[in-house]
Amino acid sequence: EALMAELSELVQKVVQSSSWWDRRGVDISILTCSLLLLPAGFLCLRSAQAIPFLVGVLILGVVHHTLTVKGSHLASHNALTESKSWGKVWAIFFIELCSAFTAEQATYNHVKMHHGYTNVIGLGDSSTWKLPFLKRYYVYLFIAPLAVPIITPLVALDLLRNVEWKAALRTLCCMVLGLYCHYWLLLHVSGFQSPWSILLCMLLTRSLLAHPYIHVNIFQHIGLPMFAPDRKPTRIHLMSLGVLNLPRNPLLDWSFGHSLISCHVEHHLFPSLSDNMCLKIKPVVSQYLKQKKLPYNEDTYTSRLQLFLQRYEELMVHAPPITELVGI
Repeated sequence: EALMAELSELVQKVVQSSSWWDRRGVDISILTCSLLLLPAGFLCLRSAQAIPFLVGVLILGVVHHTLTVKGSHLASHNALTESKSWGKVWAIFFIELCSAFTAEQATYNHVKMHHGYTNVIGLGDSSTWKLPFLKRYYVYLFIAPLAVPIITPLVALDLLRNVEWKAALRTLCCMVLGLYCHYWLLLHVSGFQSPWSILLCMLLTRSLLAHPYIHVNIFQHIGLPMFAPDRKPTRIHLMSLGVLNLPRNPLLDWSFGHSLISCHVEHHLFPSLSDNMCLKIKPVVSQYLKQKKLPYNEDTYTSRLQLFLQRYEELMVHAPPITELVGI
């Protein structure tokens, strides 16, 4: 772990020399701006003209994914505040109220398992993203993402069996409140008349960026080296081998955050840092890994999409034998 300690020291120098604005302020401002854009989105949907209506759909879709992906991700890592109490509040707000999921299970599955055992078979190997019964790539990659807004609360309800009854009751109330608020605003602010039109609009806005959301989550780990639990390498090797960065993209940078797009390697090495800080330490991390002859995986969105189109059955349907996956 000497390499990890040396890299951590270099990164801490950058963090300590950074202002509060760099450490947390930038990302808090993005989330705040997203919340402030909500009235404009709902009001645009009142228009009978196509362009303002589509602008409203775009605004609400981007805001929804900014709050549910970027906000939930940062909150699960307590990267928005130094206070654990406020961190819990933000986790409940972003994960349960906005995303209709359970904060406890989201934090456990993502922080404890995925980050703790990245690409370790049976623990953090992204197997939750594999749906072998979807045997055709076009179904998984292009049709199934449209159902994410429906699947998410259903999965959350199933996971509530694994939490205490008080937490389950709180989660259920937050989920219902969040969905009802969305419905109520479309009815009373946007002026929708039919319940079916409201539900269709909710589905449309909540699935607007579901395709890149699914793609990003599988592109950055699946297809990279995997390890048996008893042959797991040291942390810095595990993260440099099993994590991949995608290029910067203005829309995805805003709505998903740098730590899920162009700084995913940095995020897995230092998960408590905010998106903006991951971007700031990126030159330090990339230079250090390359200097030490360690992998620094980078690839384009298009290239990864082509890989999954060509090898979908191998990577997502028919898992290869463990002996083919294990080891550096």
